[in-house]
Amino acid sequence: MKKLSKIVLAVTMIASLATVMGCSKKEGTTNKSSSAVKYTDIELGKTDTDLTATIKMLTHRTDMLNDEYSGKTFAAYLAEFNKLYPNITVEIEGITDYASVALLRLQGGDWGDIMMIPALDKKDLGTYFLPFGTVEEMDSQIKFASQWAYDGICYGVPTTGNAQGVLYNKKVFEKAGITSIPKTTAEFISALEAIKEKTDAIPLYTNYAAGWTMGAWDAYLGGSATGSADYRNNTLIHEKNPFRNYGDDTHAYAVYKVLYDATAKDLIEDDYTTTDWEGCKGMINRGEIGTMVLGSWAFTQMQGAGPNPDDIGYMSFPITINGKQYASAGPDYNFGINANASDDNKKAAMIFVKWMTEKSGFAYNEGGIPISANDNNYPAAYAAFAENNVEFVADNPALAGEEDYLNLLNAESELNINNGGNLKVQEIIEHADRGTKTFDEIMNDWNAAWTRAQESEGISTN
Repeated sequence: MKKLSKIVLAVTMIASLATVMGCSKKEGTTNKSSSAVKYTDIELGKTDTDLTATIKMLTHRTDMLNDEYSGKTFAAYLAEFNKLYPNITVEIEGITDYASVALLRLQGGDWGDIMMIPALDKKDLGTYFLPFGTVEEMDSQIKFASQWAYDGICYGVPTTGNAQGVLYNKKVFEKAGITSIPKTTAEFISALEAIKEKTDAIPLYTNYAAGWTMGAWDAYLGGSATGSADYRNNTLIHEKNPFRNYGDDTHAYAVYKVLYDATAKDLIEDDYTTTDWEGCKGMINRGEIGTMVLGSWAFTQMQGAGPNPDDIGYMSFPITINGKQYASAGPDYNFGINANASDDNKKAAMIFVKWMTEKSGFAYNEGGIPISANDNNYPAAYAAFAENNVEFVADNPALAGEEDYLNLLNAESELNINNGGNLKVQEIIEHADRGTKTFDEIMNDWNAAWTRAQESEGISTN
């Protein structure tokens, strides 16, 4: 075990989130006051280099606590950080089932100094987290400053940025005779059929059994499927029947239909209930899998899982809008600092977050979009995006007063879009495999649930 980090793996399984989500119903306060130290004031290697503190961070990246992790471990990052700040000790706790457990820990209060901000109502951000600065100030420092902001105040700094696309094995494509990257859903299904016919690879590996991986399909509903920066946080919440067939191979209908059709045509693994998340990394590296639908964060993991890193490619989701492709881009989990930590721990936490953002190389190492506003060093994962002139689309924030509408609709409809909604996506596979519902029947059910939620919450529709 590394001396530089304290490793605790939490494996608590939460049966229900009803109690946990109560924290998002309380009336929060927005902390507009200046913190003891501001992100913009820190000069790394100069500010408070003699500061002595022990801080704790909660993370979802349990893999990075393992010495056998194929990438750079937290222990390696901490060793570099301590060269600049030798008296700041960072203890790291990795949590399995982070999305649910972190909410419980947040409500309990005894979670440490830094955490990856879980899904909560934005009006409550000031109750739990320290301000980094105004959104205007932070826009000059980082990308995606408005992701976890409320009333003009930024409470979260992203760990890395992701673009949404599809992992693929280049050699499998070559063996299947696929000479160009599919740009429409029809072309993609044809490519999967060619992989099945001409190779021994699984055309599309769903990762059904892992559960959380199914939620990745929600990430394409905004820019990737519509080309609109306003769709996810502004249009969707007011739209009537957003899961309908638009008739032009776009929007949510087109995204989820890829999964339904691939399953119905036997273009996925033989037994989706026995998929293996860790095992699939080596499988795609060895050419045993053709494609997987996951965010760009997975690119380096697949590269590092075997002897063929150059065989791993990453392409935009196969939807074209008026002759052009787009890719939803946004932050991964955000660092949040405990508003109730001691002054020294707040300062140490702010320094560590800024170091991770500006000096660690974490985003690049993980195949992500760099977060520092002045860093445009994009990793190899995005080569195909550049070659095909794919435009990145970052979601615009919700309008003032509507910041929590999506959370309300997600909870009321139980669809949980971009909020751990893996069960509904798993059901697409189940219905397609068993023939128990047509795809249109599934989408009609979702539309009905969304409409009921809009009516229940008093949200106007267009």
